[in-house]
Amino acid sequence: MRQIHNIEPIYNKDSKILILGSFPSVKSREAKFFYHHPQNRFWKVLAHIYEHDTLTTIEEKKAFLLENHIAVWDVIESCDIKGSSDSSIENVKVNDINRILEVANIQAIYTNGKKSHQMYQKYLLDKTHKEDICLPSTSSANASYSLEKLIEYWKIIKTA
Repeated sequence: MRQIHNIEPIYNKDSKILILGSFPSVKSREAKFFYHHPQNRFWKVLAHIYEHDTLTTIEEKKAFLLENHIAVWDVIESCDIKGSSDSSIENVKVNDINRILEVANIQAIYTNGKKSHQMYQKYLLDKTHKEDICLPSTSSANASYSLEKLIEYWKIIKTA
């Protein structure tokens, strides 16, 4: 079924890194906020890396991102998708990532998982001319990565 991305990107002129997912999960689309599924480890990973208390509310999460110069969005603007399954994504239309790049001084782009990396490479690299760094997905579907292992890989975002 065709789904349209309904979450505005989070960024400002001070954003230095951009984290791109593929497309929001059903729970995220319902809440109109990134990584809203309680089993997704995105917010736990970031809070740990930045030595921050648990991030609970959407307002806390937005403030945290901006305070730490992190921009967040997704590669895909609309697609056919079954539930939240990245492997089912077809008929992709991508977001205009330059919308962020024209405002913020992005030093590094990180993709959250293989699907966002593949979509970025296929559709956006020619437009942005900035290579991305693919990090392991924080989704609970990526069960081969423990929280500790994710934190180890994701620490790189603090070096940008």
